[in-house]
Amino acid sequence: MHEYKSKVIILGSGPAGLSAAIYCARANLQPLLIHGIQPGGQMTITTDVENYPGFENVIQGPWLMEQMQRQAQKVGTKFINDNISSVDFTKKPFKCYGDSGNKYVSDIIIISTGAQASWLGLNSEEKYKGFGVSACATCDGFFFKEKNVAVVGGGNTAVEEALYLTSHAKKVTLIHRRNELRAEKILQDRLHKNDKIDIIWDTVVEEVIGSENPLSVEKVKLKNLSTNEYSSLDISGLFIAIGHIPNTELFREYIKMDDAGYIVTKPDSTKTNINGIFAAGDVQDSIFRQAVTAAGSGCMAALEAGKLIAEER
Repeated sequence: MHEYKSKVIILGSGPAGLSAAIYCARANLQPLLIHGIQPGGQMTITTDVENYPGFENVIQGPWLMEQMQRQAQKVGTKFINDNISSVDFTKKPFKCYGDSGNKYVSDIIIISTGAQASWLGLNSEEKYKGFGVSACATCDGFFFKEKNVAVVGGGNTAVEEALYLTSHAKKVTLIHRRNELRAEKILQDRLHKNDKIDIIWDTVVEEVIGSENPLSVEKVKLKNLSTNEYSSLDISGLFIAIGHIPNTELFREYIKMDDAGYIVTKPDSTKTNINGIFAAGDVQDSIFRQAVTAAGSGCMAALEAGKLIAEER
């Protein structure tokens, strides 16, 4: 077992963690970044990225994360491949324990472990992720101009995604397993007034069907839960909007969170309820969930960490 000490430890290597690393390293804080279970975060399962500022042409999510990591390394970030399995945030210095048996110690922790979309759990869904199956309409809706798409879900996110997609798609079908929506009344009213949206009630997606070369979605097989009848719907895109799960369970004993498990930060800040622990990216953002907003909050966390270190000298 090795013990690593650092001025700043960053947990997570998506846009938030890597941006925090870049800013911390440039401030000579010699950050140590621990990758976690999915190096690069959700962007590594995102193919075409067209909305990250600075790139005229479509770029690939994994490539963008690779470039951010190289930049962070170049300015002095140390990277470790490990997965943190337990923490002790009782007092400073804070301690993190990896699956490797290693111990990581610091007075400053930046939590940027991200979130993961809830999926249906179908093999066919997994096959077409990034090739017509998505969990982010604002990320991928542009690719379905004048095409037919479907959204799965019945809460605020599903309705908002369906409404957003009407600005791109020819037709949007909302598929919900129940016979009424959970979304706020004002959103439901907007949904029902939009003639580009159809709703299929009491129904679940059983299978995603598409072509092989190139991979693309062509239809979904549906099952009506009331009648047990099967049907199919011709679509080019399927958007799963049944919620996101922040990767925060590890910190629940110490860090203040909301009912959904998102870390609560102070207004206009990345500070948590514990002095010296900051949270950036999708762990504390249930609203925007974009790479660029995650990167911005990673920058904020790094600047706030640097300020705290200077104050405590």
